[in-house]
Amino acid sequence: MTRGNQRELARAKNQKKQQELAKGKAKNDGLTVEQRKFRDAEMMREKQRKKEEAKSKSHS
Repeated sequence: MTRGNQRELARAKNQKKQQELAKGKAKNDGLTVEQRKFRDAEMMREKQRKKEEAKSKSHS
């Protein structure tokens, strides 16, 4: 039972993650907690609005 391949995949994944962090492509994008919460709330409102529109069109 060798696990060399699994280790290599984990190393590659971690290296990619570290490169993204170095480039500033992290999830928070340099935003404060409040800015991130606002952005995420806006995204969820838009998603909900689209879902309600699709629901109303299917019932019409």
